[in-house]
Amino acid sequence: MVYFLGRDVKVMICTESHIRGIGLDASNNLELDATPSTALFAQELTSVAAGTAYALADITGVDLGIGVTDEDITYMGQKSVLKAEIKKETTISLTKKKSNLLWDIVFNGEIKSGDEFVSGTVSHGARWGIADNAAGGARISNGLFAPKDHDNGTDVTFGYRVFIQLKSGSEVFTIPGCTVTGHTVSLNADGTSEETMEFMSNVDPKIGATANVDRLAVADM
Repeated sequence: MVYFLGRDVKVMICTESHIRGIGLDASNNLELDATPSTALFAQELTSVAAGTAYALADITGVDLGIGVTDEDITYMGQKSVLKAEIKKETTISLTKKKSNLLWDIVFNGEIKSGDEFVSGTVSHGARWGIADNAAGGARISNGLFAPKDHDNGTDVTFGYRVFIQLKSGSEVFTIPGCTVTGHTVSLNADGTSEETMEFMSNVDPKIGATANVDRLAVADM
């Protein structure tokens, strides 16, 4: 686990879609659009090419955990076991000063009518990103079907992509295919509140001098 102070990094969140972002409309419902009406949670993927223009404000801390899920394979007559890697497991916890209801609504819902995956079901949040294979076009996923099936025919649009850029700008840690796994709000004695959102991904992270915006394929899931 690596901990960064908010002043040492810039953090950006994008959807895995190159044309649609997720945010709030004027009625504080989640909507799917390239430029949502009010508060923006995740911009469309290619917007990260604009650099840090969409970096989150008031980030106070970032916890980054990099690990793997192994399977123990025991060989007869051998003392040692093989730790065979099954998949990567990357976790990210973002903490920021609480200024609005955006993260609460992303985690809990509800969704603008017409942007829901199942017609009439608007009470779930946007924890799983965009389902681009939904009837009638892209919709906000309800998380009840396989990640690889969140596709537009060629690319997978499941989850979010989190970018962590070091202060120097020399390195960007890219975590594709993230789902939102938790959201908490804390209160201090002076009344100032912070909130934390937790992400998890089993897709291989990417490290480079620039943000990685390569589209996800079924093989990546």
